[in-house]
Amino acid sequence: MKKSQTVNEYTPDYLVTPGEVLKEYLEYAGITQVSLADRTGLSKKTINEIVKTKSAITAETAIKFERAIGRPAHFWSNLEWQYQESKAQHAGSMTSC
Repeated sequence: MKKSQTVNEYTPDYLVTPGEVLKEYLEYAGITQVSLADRTGLSKKTINEIVKTKSAITAETAIKFERAIGRPAHFWSNLEWQYQESKAQHAGSMTSC
């Protein structure tokens, strides 16, 4: 006889943005947005828009981040992809209610 098993799944009701992760990483590493802009060749406005989730982290930006601060490009690309996927799923679940 097989026992039925209860599976508990946790689905957070919030999204962590790549910009939030970038902001925390910069604070931890002691790097300012201005310094990151200088290191990457991106504008200060672009860095700030990423931090504020007004702009996405593109593949090119991820490579620039890797060269400037050492975190692999795939880390930044995956953060962006997971955020966009979660945002789409969240939006889809809101319309099905």
